[in-house]
Amino acid sequence: MKICALCNKKIEVDKYFSRKSACPHCRGDLHICLNCRFYSETAHNKCLEPKAEFQRSRDKANFCDYFVFKDGPSVAASGAEREDARKKFDDLFRKS
Repeated sequence: MKICALCNKKIEVDKYFSRKSACPHCRGDLHICLNCRFYSETAHNKCLEPKAEFQRSRDKANFCDYFVFKDGPSVAASGAEREDARKKFDDLFRKS
């Protein structure tokens, strides 16, 4: 499942889509850092691919040759999801 990082709606993309491809819902660019599996807020230059060139704008189309559209949601978990995950984690270590 591919999800647009700009509008968070499901989309279908070919394996080889153009740098100019746009989301059918929000018309935003798809070949952007925010949609890439190598994008990471905590990594140097916000990219886990060490050979990738620095991209000034993360939400605009770029020419990065290492771009791979990531699977699944691109946004952080909601508050309820985080609470549920925290509860499950705490239950693992709770002494009975």
